[in-house]
Amino acid sequence: MHSTSERPSHSERSSRLPCMELHDLLESRGVRVWFSEKDVGLGVPLLRAIDKGLANSKVGIVLVTPALLRRLPTESIADKELSALLARERLVPVVHGTTYEALREVSPLLASRSGLSTVEDSMASVAAKLAELVTLELCPATKP
Repeated sequence: MHSTSERPSHSERSSRLPCMELHDLLESRGVRVWFSEKDVGLGVPLLRAIDKGLANSKVGIVLVTPALLRRLPTESIADKELSALLARERLVPVVHGTTYEALREVSPLLASRSGLSTVEDSMASVAAKLAELVTLELCPATKP
């Protein structure tokens, strides 16, 4: 998932439902979100579409699921996306169905970023916090 505003990343079928939920909650709050499940048409090269989406995003969001933690060590597409996102100033990990400790074992750099957890907040609350961040990033005049 990603947008000109933010970019959650996902992997495998088990992370699609929470990723789609987060996508829908963010869009309902007015955040423009790019999500490969919805935005990449048939016959379009996936890696190039992801590359364009990353180039246009302002905030990166990584939905960290057990499936993502399994995929990152395999140097999959998810690993390539994460490498690009880690180069950005604004990247927010959202831990869902796993822990920051488990994330730290796979990606210490991502785990070192301030983030959110669906154990501590509902997905709706996470989306509200992310939407606020995106609004502040896109409208610097509204920053405190």
